[in-house]
Order: sequence, then structure tokens, then C-alpha cells
Amino acid sequence: MILPLLIIVFVDVYVFQAIKTSFSGSRTSTQRTAYLIYWILSSFTYLALLILVTRGYAHWHGWSKNIITGIAQTVFLGKLCIVPFLLIDDILRLFRWIISLFGSKEAEYIQPTGISRLQFLSRIGLAVGSFTFGAFFYGIVRGGYNYQRRRVKLQIKDLPAEWSGLKIVQISDLHIGSFANDTPIKKIVELVNKEDADIIFFTGDLVNYAASEVMPYIEILKGLRSKSKIYSILGNHDYGSYVKWDSQKEMKDNFQHLLHIQKNELGWDLLMDENRILERNGKKLAIVGVQYIGHMMLGKIGNMKKAYVGAEDAEIQLLLSHDPSHWDHEISQDEQYRKINATFSGHTHGFQFGVEIPKLGLKWSPAKYVFPHWAGLYKSGEQNLYVNRGLGFIGYPGRLGIPPEITIIELVKA
Repeated sequence: MILPLLIIVFVDVYVFQAIKTSFSGSRTSTQRTAYLIYWILSSFTYLALLILVTRGYAHWHGWSKNIITGIAQTVFLGKLCIVPFLLIDDILRLFRWIISLFGSKEAEYIQPTGISRLQFLSRIGLAVGSFTFGAFFYGIVRGGYNYQRRRVKLQIKDLPAEWSGLKIVQISDLHIGSFANDTPIKKIVELVNKEDADIIFFTGDLVNYAASEVMPYIEILKGLRSKSKIYSILGNHDYGSYVKWDSQKEMKDNFQHLLHIQKNELGWDLLMDENRILERNGKKLAIVGVQYIGHMMLGKIGNMKKAYVGAEDAEIQLLLSHDPSHWDHEISQDEQYRKINATFSGHTHGFQFGVEIPKLGLKWSPAKYVFPHWAGLYKSGEQNLYVNRGLGFIGYPGRLGIPPEITIIELVKA
């Protein structure tokens, strides 16, 4: 914690020079107001650090966490956007000083009239930093709750007529412990139920850290409706691996509690390396669900071979697997799984930040540098992968440019 604190203090002091430079020609009262605002906003960073040290991130919930950590993050990010502009001037001055050592001592630098280069760069930096702060603050108060319903026609070769038009709603990455109240959960349930889906898929990460996070919302989540069932799987956060437990037994009990909640209290059909076969007029549709299989984080917990037993001969095969890298490394590569028509994943959240403008063909997020397939529909031969952008958030308590998603999928014949 010492190193992060030293970095924060250094950035604060360094950026404060830009504030002083930008307001150097202003009235004293204006300067004082600017300084006061700067240090009030900066105080959120130190307050967040203090609470994190004394209370711990996993045990801190509610609006206080979202607002304090959110402002702390957005303020610090805004300052980081200012730093490059200050560095430019400092680097130029360093080069000028080095050159002066080898030049004429009688040469004088003539300061141009008007504002100095440092003032100019400081003001540009402040404008960029302020815009960044405003954008990410919007992501906290609005972007994280701007639920989008995305409609996808999933084309499947040789789709039997019996299963044509099947309507699936996919939701993922609820991270329910991040919400400060039940209003967003009620809205999500309302939007899902409006679709009157044949089937609902939940593709993992119900909680952040512990099963207890779900308790206040059980009655609301029990209101989710489909014409058949809600099929669910586990995500990496559902195993309780991101909390320091007092004992292995406590961690195991937490995990069993989460399984009990999904299976018994919510009534979801939780697939733990297993499958379900649905049938219409002799035509079979297999829903296969694996525990977490990834190539980072927790690694491989699930057993795909076990989950697939009995599903091999179904005319339609749908896989629920939380991490899309499982599709990258196994499902789309291994010949024995080539009959799996579609894989449904989540996990990436689109990094909760990016730009998507379909009309311009623009789709970018830092997530692309970690996950080859990070949001939306992808194809490899006759196989499909859909990566849901998730409904919740973790870390940064909001979303900017990557809104939370409810996916409505219709099976159609290719």
C-alpha cells in the first residue's frame, strides 16, 4: 500500500503545479476556489484508500463504496491525463538546458508575449483531464444502469423446424454485490420478463465474493420468468476465491451456500459439468453447461468431457461456458466438439469501457488486447460464439461506452 500511496501523492503534487500555473494570472479568490476544489476532489482518493485498508474492499458495500471509489478513480484518471502535457514542457526545458551547456553563454531566451507554453499546456491538460473525469463520472451515475437489449438472429446450419424461432434470453455477470440497492435488479427482471423467452441462460458471476451478497435480492430474482427454465452456470467469482477466508471449511461452506441458493431458492437449473436434453417431435436440443474453464485467473475447474457425455448426438447443441477463451482454445479447436452449434459466454464485461458505433463499423475496448473475442457474435466455420457484455460491474463502479446487456437470441436456419 506504501507504493500506491507514494505514486498518488507524487501525481497530486505534480498536477497541482498545473493548477497553480493555469490560475497564476487570476484573482486571489479565484485561485483559492480552484485550489480548494482540487484538494476536495483529491481527498476522495485518500478517503478510499483509508477505508480499503481499515475495512477491506470485499466487505464494503452500498452507495458509499460506489461514489467514493468511483470519484477516487475518475479523479486520479483525470490527473493522469494531465501529466503528459506537463511532461512535454519539462522535457523541452530539459533539452533547452542541455543545449545551453554547449551554446553561447551570452544567448538569451526571449519569452514570447501572451501566456507561456507551460500555461498553454497546463490548460489543455486540465481541459482533457476535466473531460475524462466528467465522462467517467457519467459512467458511474448513468452508464452502469443504461440497460441495452441486443437482438441476435443466431444462424444454425440444418436447424430442425421444431427448434426454429426458439427465443433465448442470455444474461450474465450480474456481480450483484456491487449494487447499492434493489432498483437495478428490479429493472433487469422487468426487462427480461417483457421478452417472454422460451429459455433463459445465466452465464456466471452471480456474486463478487460471497453468497451472502445474493440474500437481499432472492425474492426479486425469483421473479425471473421463461416458458421453460432458467439454466445457469458458475463464473470465476462464484467460487469465493477472491476473499481471504478464515478456513478452507468456511470457503467451502460459502460455495455450497451459493449452490443451494441457485438450485433451491431461485429454482435455477445449475449445470455443473452436465447437460440437459430437450426434445420436440424426436428432434433433440442439448444444453451443455461447464464449470469455469479459462486460460488465466483460476484456470481450469470444469470438465468439458464429462459435461458433453450424452449430448453428442443431439441435432442442436448449445454450450454455456463463462470465459470465451474456453471457446478459443478448446471448443473451436477440438474435433470432438465441432458439432456444438453455439457457445454462450460473458466474463469480459467489455472491460466496462470502450467505443461501439455499429453504423461506422467502430468497435474498440482495451478488452481486445486480452481477449480475442470480447463482445458480441463471432463465427468459426459452422460454430458460433456469443459474448455477453454483462449486467453488473466490478472495480470501476460504472460503464462508459459498453452498456450493460440483455441479449435476446432467436435460432434461425442458416
